[in-house]
Amino acid sequence: MIYRSKAPLRLGLAGGGTDVAPYSELFGGAILNATINMYAYATIVERNDGKIILHAQDKDERYEFDASLTLPIDGKLDLLKGIYNHIVANYTHKPLSFELFTRVDAPAGSGLGTSSTLVVAILGAFAHWLKLPFGEYDLAQVAYKIERHELKMAGGKQDQYAATFGGVNFMEFYADDKVIVNPLRIRNSNLNELAHNLVLYYTETSRLSSVIIEAQSKNVTANNQKTIEAMHQLKDQSRQMKEALLKGEIDAIGEILNFGWHFKKQMAEGITNPFIDEIYEAAMAAGASGGKISGAGGGGFMFFYCPGNTRDKVVKALKQFGGDAKRYEFTNQGLSTWSF
Repeated sequence: MIYRSKAPLRLGLAGGGTDVAPYSELFGGAILNATINMYAYATIVERNDGKIILHAQDKDERYEFDASLTLPIDGKLDLLKGIYNHIVANYTHKPLSFELFTRVDAPAGSGLGTSSTLVVAILGAFAHWLKLPFGEYDLAQVAYKIERHELKMAGGKQDQYAATFGGVNFMEFYADDKVIVNPLRIRNSNLNELAHNLVLYYTETSRLSSVIIEAQSKNVTANNQKTIEAMHQLKDQSRQMKEALLKGEIDAIGEILNFGWHFKKQMAEGITNPFIDEIYEAAMAAGASGGKISGAGGGGFMFFYCPGNTRDKVVKALKQFGGDAKRYEFTNQGLSTWSF
């Protein structure tokens, strides 16, 4: 049998960073995000020869092992191996023999939640194969535990839940890893208008998000009031965004994004740089009313709200920077699994 899965990447529209400890533990965080039709994929093929073969097809990496209770965490496809180690330690208690293929529609470090979404997709394929009793919250929480606690990868909580649930969600984060996902019922016409006016632009750069996230966390731990106040404002931004979407006040989203961008830059060093600032200013001069960098910052994708008929002017203005404006649509479907 072959077991497949796919999980959608996300745009973090507002509140980014407030899902990261210790802020979420101390003050509670809130984020509004929406999944798009770009995906992480996983395929598991059963084997009966006592071998484990891992393929990261988009990275052109392949590793082969004898089936064992644990695979080495050594910097080579650690996400894939960490998930296997967790599955064996907590569910099967015996080695498995299989071939795992993965790929993602966006590069690592691009700010669309690629790593966490891939974890969700792989977990989904294993859950389908082994008939593990995961609900949506269960699977997202296990994905978070593997990535953040077991593999010690710095980051927040939103990506695992966005990939699992799908759609437009207002998420709340509290102490003791408590998460509440509130799906928003947005009219299709409003979502279509948002997708039309929101230009997704890949800067052709990437960044190591963990460095920025660790700096942000240290600022909160050190009681840096500038960082903490900025995060309070970003949490409020997520509530502003929720209200605008629910009321159909789509053109207000540009101003809300611009409001958040000014505070996002105050959270930690490295979120922006002269190149990113130049891109932002060029988009605004061409008619955008607001925007942000996706994910932790430092590179990857940016997006800009372009009211009226300014979209083409903004895209044209961005061409000088050598990046690429990506076509996408919002999706309501989260993790999907199937077999044949």
